[in-house]
Amino acid sequence: MPMDNFIVSARKYRPLTFQTVVGQQHITGTLKNAIKNNQLAQAFLFCGPRGVGKTTCARILAKTINCQNIIPEGEACGVCDSCVSFQNGNSFNIHELDAASNNSVDDIRSLIEQVRIPPQAGKYKIYIIDEVHMLSQAAFNAFLKTLEEPPSYAIFILATTEKHKILPTILSRCQIFDFNRIKVEDMALHLQDIAVKEGVCYDQDGLHLIAQKADGGLRDALSMFDQIVSFSNKNVNYKAVIENLNILDYDYYFKLTEAILSEDVSGCLLIFDEILANGFDGNHFITGLASHFRNLLVTKDISTLKLLEVSEGIKLKYQAQSQASSASFLISSLNITNQCDLNYKTSKNQRLQVELTLIKLCHIPSVLNLSNSEPAAFGSGEVKKKLKSADKESSPIKEYAPPLISPIVSLQQQEPLHEVHITATPNLDPEPAVILPLQAEPEQIKLKISIPKTLGTAINSLIPNLKDMEANYHKKEERKPEYLSGESITEFDSESMLKYWNEYAKTMKKDGKINIFTIMTSNPPALLENYIIEMPIENKIQENLLVDEKVELLNFLRTKLKNFGIEIITKQIESTSKKRLYTSTEKYNHMVEKNPKLEEFRRRFNLDIDY
Repeated sequence: MPMDNFIVSARKYRPLTFQTVVGQQHITGTLKNAIKNNQLAQAFLFCGPRGVGKTTCARILAKTINCQNIIPEGEACGVCDSCVSFQNGNSFNIHELDAASNNSVDDIRSLIEQVRIPPQAGKYKIYIIDEVHMLSQAAFNAFLKTLEEPPSYAIFILATTEKHKILPTILSRCQIFDFNRIKVEDMALHLQDIAVKEGVCYDQDGLHLIAQKADGGLRDALSMFDQIVSFSNKNVNYKAVIENLNILDYDYYFKLTEAILSEDVSGCLLIFDEILANGFDGNHFITGLASHFRNLLVTKDISTLKLLEVSEGIKLKYQAQSQASSASFLISSLNITNQCDLNYKTSKNQRLQVELTLIKLCHIPSVLNLSNSEPAAFGSGEVKKKLKSADKESSPIKEYAPPLISPIVSLQQQEPLHEVHITATPNLDPEPAVILPLQAEPEQIKLKISIPKTLGTAINSLIPNLKDMEANYHKKEERKPEYLSGESITEFDSESMLKYWNEYAKTMKKDGKINIFTIMTSNPPALLENYIIEMPIENKIQENLLVDEKVELLNFLRTKLKNFGIEIITKQIESTSKKRLYTSTEKYNHMVEKNPKLEEFRRRFNLDIDY
């Protein structure tokens, strides 16, 4: 085929109908409905990244609007005079303006002069202005009035890749259509159709790789496709794509992840060296590795599998490797690789930066295994049994029970041992080390107690106190009183109730519960209907104390009065008794009430109240 007849795929396979536009169904469907319902706006704005079909859709829309025989689906017929003249490039009703090179006020004025002339054939005159964001400020202002109130036969279609650069006054006069990046799967299917039409051999992995490299732009994908067709002599396969487009092979990342999971530092460094030798940049490598870990993470869950934009063959490899990688490992790896990416450009030794990252990644599995095994070893039944047996056999260290010395104990699992060493710092009273024999088992524990110097001799009393506190705590936990139940409902009066109420209060005083005794005797309770005892309280603290004692108090009263329908409620009242002085300020104010000159004395000598 002669060179002058060759047409690049981006032009040769440019869509001619809405149906053939790739990956923009939400826009083409809206435009077809507008044409069928005759609800065309006076101005359209097509915006989105490069190569996604903005100008193509603008031309299809312009052709379809002026088509003389629109088919029922809302598409141009392609055979009428208007369609044929448009396809031949000599239509007088459709005008294209490149705003990148025609961005002055004079260019816009020339356009406005053309708008005044009605179409000689057809219904509408359509003006397509590409890269409209390149118009100057003055050109935008000159265009405003015409865009707001154009003639009934004029339609403007504006296209831009940078919507944010367009004046809000222009945006408000247009119907705005945002074009999406084309999905990898849609792009790969389009490339497959072209390959079949052109008689090109291909494999799915290669086409998917081209689609990924294009980053959502179909024009870029078609340009790369043409390049690889020439490079591989019409055999677009995975190997030809990675060689021609300088793409890091998936296999490198799969091999590298296997080496990381097996903690093979040397293997990782050698793979990285091979990648550098092939001409790849370290930053490109580390971002690709981060993407690889991300793909493994989304593959672990079926619901996120759709986020993996690769071919089926590569997807199976990801699924297999994701089963061998824990989510904790992948999240930690993503964090480390992302940090390397951030530090790469500012690093003076960039290769070392990447190698250090690989070494860290190789140590993640061992760190995760250690963190999973250590807590189990410390809290396992075996260790507790050994420590208990040691405690029973030797009374001199009975007070150093493991549950109570956790703040100052260092437990380390080491080589097999048969003894427990307990030592103290030289600054304290020296005592010989106590060696306790344990039963010979495959794994033993070495227990070291290191007493800080700052504790001094006070450590001797510290641990017994902790032990007593723990014993009291467990004793309290074990004692959980419950309400007594019964069917007896015996009538009683206030006098009987107060008799047993005061009897219980005396018991509280004898047991040392002075707070409960004070609450129960300060304000006498009142007997209401339905055997409800109303207890006056002065504050929230008293209420909480009474709630803690409520079960035992109710059980006592119900038993003594032989009435299991008794209930106790609280009522907030103002304190009628003499106010107790607690703080220094309260005491001082009380003294000032008795002798006001005390305040003058304090001010003169600049004294503080607190002491």
